Amino acid sequence: MRFPWFKPKSREEWPREVRDYEFNSRRRPDRKTPGKDLRILVLDAETSGFRQSIDRMLSLSAVPVSGDRIRLPKMRSWMIYQADIVVNPATLVHGILPSETARGQSEREVLIELLPLLHDAVLVGHHVSFDARMLSDSLERNFGIPLRNVAVDTAVLAMTLLEAFHKTGYANQRPPSLEEVCAHFGIAMLERHTAAGDTFTTAQLWLQLVGLLRQRLRREIELRDLLPVRY
Repeated sequence: MRFPWFKPKSREEWPREVRDYEFNSRRRPDRKTPGKDLRILVLDAETSGFRQSIDRMLSLSAVPVSGDRIRLPKMRSWMIYQADIVVNPATLVHGILPSETARGQSEREVLIELLPLLHDAVLVGHHVSFDARMLSDSLERNFGIPLRNVAVDTAVLAMTLLEAFHKTGYANQRPPSLEEVCAHFGIAMLERHTAAGDTFTTAQLWLQLVGLLRQRLRREIELRDLLPVRY
């Protein structure tokens, strides 16, 4: 989404992190890239609601995954300052109060800290399209550039790999929730509906799904096997 009131600065005026991201994300990875060569970044955002054009990110968390290891020492979490946030059904779910966001970092500062993690990364999340769109809108508002990373949805993978969640002929079928897929694998959920808790839980789920996919294919996985999603 382009914001018509935003006048992008010249590249020379961008922060270094923005210039580096813009340069490094010009080319997406080849669909035949082996899984071992992919940089995986699992993320989750909690927002003020579900209206992409109106609502904003309130908290964000991201953790790299290398091979079969969740890199917890490199996990990052942010509370994001947003003005005029009110209590509503969405905020009642995650429990982030206006008083907490009032003490958060600015959206611009959070993006500058996040961008080095995004370089060449494949983003992974549960129902990741929404988080990716919110993040892309945030980049557009602040710097005039969209999110360019490839994204993979663990809900989509679960529907493909797990018989319990296979697509049916019902028009109103919804993708499985994080709770449903974690229950299938026996993964204990940590601090549900917090960005950090959902990110860590999704990272565990990712390892389970990728391991199952590798068993099914009987070979090293490639990016195309992960069913990248559009957002």
